[in-house]
Amino acid sequence: MAVSKTKKTTGTTKKTTASKTKKTTKKVEKETVVEQEELEDKSENVIRQKLKTLYSLQVIDTQIDKIRVVRGELPLEVRDLEDDIEGLETRIENFKNEIDEFEKQLSDQKNAINQSLEMIKKYDSQQKNVRNNREYESLAKEIEYQNLEIQLSEKRIKEAKAGIETKQAIIDEATGQLNEKKENLDAKKNELSEIIEETEKEEKVLGGRSEKAKDEIEERLLYAYTRIRKNVRNGLAVVKVERDACGGCFSKIPPQRQLEIKLNKKIIVCEYCGRILVDNEIADEVESEM
Repeated sequence: MAVSKTKKTTGTTKKTTASKTKKTTKKVEKETVVEQEELEDKSENVIRQKLKTLYSLQVIDTQIDKIRVVRGELPLEVRDLEDDIEGLETRIENFKNEIDEFEKQLSDQKNAINQSLEMIKKYDSQQKNVRNNREYESLAKEIEYQNLEIQLSEKRIKEAKAGIETKQAIIDEATGQLNEKKENLDAKKNELSEIIEETEKEEKVLGGRSEKAKDEIEERLLYAYTRIRKNVRNGLAVVKVERDACGGCFSKIPPQRQLEIKLNKKIIVCEYCGRILVDNEIADEVESEM
């Protein structure tokens, strides 16, 4: 009987132990699952925060890029206007020199006419004292020649006057353009001064925010971000998904890839351009905070 009781007790103990072990195992498994889920959630949050910081940096750097573009275009416009003004001034000066040449021609031809008139007067006087027809005809030919010289000079005077008129019209038009461009240049210079004054302050603030964001990004990611920015034309290294496509190169993103981007379990880049892709939710969140 004692042996039988012992067997029963031993059996009961084994069942109790097995039951406790089973419960303990289930509890451990449950705790492990919870821990795994917590780790996954934590990992997801870490990646999400990295992406958020990267996108924030991109938004800030894009604003700085825009400021520099605006400030870069205006000096070019100012330089173009200065070149145009210099060209017009040179052109006007050249036309004025041509007018001076025409006026010299006018003076020379008027002097030539006066000389021819003096010669005609002289020959007329000599004709009155000729001794024969041969001398008379010789003087008549000289008078005729001087008259032809006068006609030629008058023609050259007419051409010179026409040349002066044409060149003066061009000068007047060019002077109008010159004055207009000078006014534009003054306006552009004032605008440039104002923009430089305004944007320097804004750029300084944005530059500080950019450096702060960079400090929050691990070196490996920051290096990748900087490298991508240098290699792409528009400076966009981090872009959101727009209409099922990469916001940088506009290549279509497969649905499975889009799901992976939404899950934020790892950093995903565009298969075509290499830009870092972020979910719209992160992008909207960052943009609303800016």
